[in-house]
Amino acid sequence: MRVLIIGGVTYDTIIQLDSLPQPLPQTIFSKASYQAVGGTGAGKALNLAKLGFDVTLHGFIGDDDGMLIRHEMAKNDVRFIYDIDPKGTEQHTNLMDKNGNRISIYTNSATFDPDFAPDDLMPEIQKCDVVVLNIINYCRYLIPFIKASRKEIWCDLHDYDGHNPYHQDFVQAADIVTFSSDKMADYKDFMQDCIWNGKKLAVCTHGKNGSTALSTDGQWIDTPALNYQLVDSNGAGDAFFAGLLYGMQAQSSVGRSLCYASVVGGLSVESKQLANENLSEQLLLAEYHKHYTE
Repeated sequence: MRVLIIGGVTYDTIIQLDSLPQPLPQTIFSKASYQAVGGTGAGKALNLAKLGFDVTLHGFIGDDDGMLIRHEMAKNDVRFIYDIDPKGTEQHTNLMDKNGNRISIYTNSATFDPDFAPDDLMPEIQKCDVVVLNIINYCRYLIPFIKASRKEIWCDLHDYDGHNPYHQDFVQAADIVTFSSDKMADYKDFMQDCIWNGKKLAVCTHGKNGSTALSTDGQWIDTPALNYQLVDSNGAGDAFFAGLLYGMQAQSSVGRSLCYASVVGGLSVESKQLANENLSEQLLLAEYHKHYTE
């Protein structure tokens, strides 16, 4: 299956701490620090490629650490097409505590409204089976082209609060939505609205508390998170998304797809990279049977 992922490529510095810093002057010694490819599009692309999908990723990079992103994608069989951002590659510095909590500092922000010709991606849209549209501003301009091609749109709304107008184009365009409950206490109301408005599936993640799904038949499904050894939680949500897409495109039940998602998300936290180095379809199925059929 061919998947086109649009938007969300960064190069990040990860700093691991015992606890996140308090707002006062101080000297802090890190437990570890390293650099890695980041971004919600990159995370989804790397996980899906390891699960056997034919993946194309589009993003903006600069003539700097963007070259390292190109290398990482090529190494992992992701076809990476890109435009150049004159501001350079988007970069984050992520402070992580031992429980996986994060403070993300944008150390180089991407151009919010870059010079971009949406119709340049029409050949890629026409070739793919599914479009993963990330909530990067330039991506909204592609919605009419995707809709005209009648491609299924998957959209990760991240920590959407249910009201922010920035997200509305993406909410309306998506066929399948995922999001977190971090900023939405009434997430079930939003999920119900999604299904009433024609979405095929709505999934809300709760971090260590698992996930909740609502399908078109009105069935609510709660799935607990799995207990994997925490190394780095960056990208766990994107890995979860990839596992869910894997299950749904294999025409598995929603419940089983959520279990796949929990496995892929869990495996990701055992790695410093966005995707567990050992991830494969075979490992996913083995872990599924280990956790859910014993």
